[in-house]
Amino acid sequence: MKHHARSGAGLGVSRVWRTAVLAVLLALFITQGDAQNLDGATPQVDATGALVPRPVVQDPSAVSQVQTDVQSLNYVDWDQMAGRAEKAIENRNAASLALESVRKQLVDWREALLGAQNANVARIATIRAQITALGAPPSEGQSETAEIAQRRVELSEQLVRLQAPGIAAEEAYRRADGLIREIDRVLRERQADALLQLWPAPINPANWPEAVIALTDTWVTVWDEITSNWQNAKAQGAFFDNLPLILLLLGLSVVSGWYGRLWIAKFALRLESRGSARGRVVWSLLASLGEVALPLFALFVLLVALVLTEMPGEVARQVIDALPNIVVPAIVANWLGGRIFPRGPEAGALRLSQERRAEGRYHAVVLGILLGVDALRGSSMDPRGYSDGATSVLSYPILAIAGLILFRIGQLLRSHVQVEGKSADPVNYANRLLGLLSRAAMVIGVVGPVLGAVGYVAAAKALVYPAILSLSLVALLLILQQLVVHLYALLVRRDGDPAEALFPVLANFGLSLLTIPIFALIWGARFADLTELWTRFREGFTLGTTRISPTDFLLFAVVFGIGMTLTRMFQGALKSSILPRTSLDQGGQNAVVSGIGYVGILCAALIAINAAGIDLSGLAIVAGALSVGIGFGLQAVVSNFVSGIILLIERPVSEGDWIEVGTTQGIVKSISVRSTRIQTFDRSDVIVPNSDLISGRVTNWTRFNLSGRLMIPVSVPFTTDSRRVEAILRDIAEAQPLALLNPPPIVAFMGFSAEVMNFEIRMILRDVNFQLAVRSEVNHEIARKFAEAGIHFSNAHRDHLQKLADQALAEAELLESELEMQGQLSGADMIVAPDPKSGPKPRYGLDPKEA
Repeated sequence: MKHHARSGAGLGVSRVWRTAVLAVLLALFITQGDAQNLDGATPQVDATGALVPRPVVQDPSAVSQVQTDVQSLNYVDWDQMAGRAEKAIENRNAASLALESVRKQLVDWREALLGAQNANVARIATIRAQITALGAPPSEGQSETAEIAQRRVELSEQLVRLQAPGIAAEEAYRRADGLIREIDRVLRERQADALLQLWPAPINPANWPEAVIALTDTWVTVWDEITSNWQNAKAQGAFFDNLPLILLLLGLSVVSGWYGRLWIAKFALRLESRGSARGRVVWSLLASLGEVALPLFALFVLLVALVLTEMPGEVARQVIDALPNIVVPAIVANWLGGRIFPRGPEAGALRLSQERRAEGRYHAVVLGILLGVDALRGSSMDPRGYSDGATSVLSYPILAIAGLILFRIGQLLRSHVQVEGKSADPVNYANRLLGLLSRAAMVIGVVGPVLGAVGYVAAAKALVYPAILSLSLVALLLILQQLVVHLYALLVRRDGDPAEALFPVLANFGLSLLTIPIFALIWGARFADLTELWTRFREGFTLGTTRISPTDFLLFAVVFGIGMTLTRMFQGALKSSILPRTSLDQGGQNAVVSGIGYVGILCAALIAINAAGIDLSGLAIVAGALSVGIGFGLQAVVSNFVSGIILLIERPVSEGDWIEVGTTQGIVKSISVRSTRIQTFDRSDVIVPNSDLISGRVTNWTRFNLSGRLMIPVSVPFTTDSRRVEAILRDIAEAQPLALLNPPPIVAFMGFSAEVMNFEIRMILRDVNFQLAVRSEVNHEIARKFAEAGIHFSNAHRDHLQKLADQALAEAELLESELEMQGQLSGADMIVAPDPKSGPKPRYGLDPKEA
């Protein structure tokens, strides 16, 4: 009896340590799961796939037997394993745990068979190269030398022998892969059937007595176990022996779990309100982790104290083992609620009022408690095998309250989105996601309890509890993203909004991607499903006769990156050290550097493809389809590509040239294989297809030399001496320092217009790029010289005509006054003096415009 008590105490202490480790793991994330084998042993199945009970003592030599068989690839053992798997799949009564065990063994075999497919690959490639070197086999009716024929036969036999293991491994691999897919299908169907199972309706009063009996029976059993152990003298003696330590541990648990948590919360709030703008969020968040660490320590101490009492029986030990699942959700929910709905002046991740934030903290804690209560119900009642009616009735109240709180939290999230929508236009992507999340939470909060009320309790649980865990994960993600942003601001200390910097954006995007597998596990995906996706990814895909895996892509990327780096280094050396010492002009140097770059990229790609072992012959169909696509839809692209190569080789246009293409003028900034970038004089970039430069008309002002002609028109009145004007303009042109004197500037009298004489200065400039400045300077000199010479730009001809019109008008008025005095004209025949702007035209007399 004494030995039994000691062994029970030893088992209890080991259970406490396992529970402590589990508590630390659960502190990182809220999770729920079925009870697993704590010793990690693989369940055994019989030939029909039924689960075989594990013996207490297991032979250690049998642990690595499957692994040894897999490594040795004994195909007899593989056939036996595959046969057992097929029987397990056909057996509808096979336990799901047994199918999982068979699947795990099949996965091990499949991995080994996948590696065996690549056996003798290098030797096979060598033999094929040797056969190719012998030449094509002789056609029908022809013969070849005996030595070559004999050698061809020998190499063919070697090739067949070398290919045999790979062929056998591939066939076995296909079989293993198919069996794994069938097991996954069976397990998914069973999972779907379990979710759609219709239980007795929990709102039916006929099911309530059975639930009350089950509940009272459980706790009566716990009380009977405790009283039975209390009546045991040995257990009672151990209790009193450990009583001082038990009381000390209980006091330590209360102090650290309650008062320590409150002290940490106040300390974090003080840091948040008094810290610097950059670091207060970071230090407050790190300090708040004590709100999780201290309660976990208190939980560990409580577990030790409960075990030391020696009072718990079988059911109570099950509850103690599940205590981390019961308590940790409330601890983590309290911490998450305090960070998402903070008590301090900071708004936190959500923009809500103080009242809404207090409500959010309360709802978060209640949700954590509800998860713990459901875990308590499951650990204490499910192993006892109560009926579905009792389980349905006892599970539904927790489920209904959780759905109601979930609906309310969805409303809080919607309030935040509405506030953000009023201040931000348009609403950013994160707020749109929160809006969708809020609507989903509200819908699930209503649909889940309704489904549970009619009897679909499993389906309701599969909606409500994963939704709660998803909200918890989203809250944790928001907290981590805020931590990244504020850490970046604390370390970098740069101006502006740190959330808009590149590193925080990329880091937060990576965190979001990492949560995708966790969301999948929350919503019912098996861990085997995720490992299967990873296995598919590592296997890669088949291209022709070559299997391409992610490691091949990684090798390709590394080799191609090395080739690109060497190419860029060589280009830099050419551009800065070698080509400037040659006689090539700048355009030729740029063409050589660009050509080296394209050749280097091509060589790096070919070397990387060869290093990765990619067979390009499998791309023949793709190349044919690409050719058809080029013929129909990519003609312009190919034309521009070929034109770019012509531009780089022929170089009619080079970088730095001043060209004119159609209505576009500017400086050539870069020439690529598809297009040319021209910077206009208003500093805008114009992308011109290379085909326009080859097939169209292009004016290159500075291709072979910088000299160019400048023409400046000048108009002077008719009253000016033309020879004098010509002399002044010639002196101005010859005095311009950028104008060439050979050939000398020319001043041409271009002719007459309606009112002026037209002259034109034509000069050749040393650098045509300065023609605008030269034109402006020459015009300034013309204005100055004309002013000194008394030559005015006013319209003297128009002034002379106006003078003649005024004189004719005066004579007409004088004649009219004389006729009036003589009475020779009637009032109707009087000459009316014209108004120069709007007066009527006279019937008699002179028109000033006709004078």
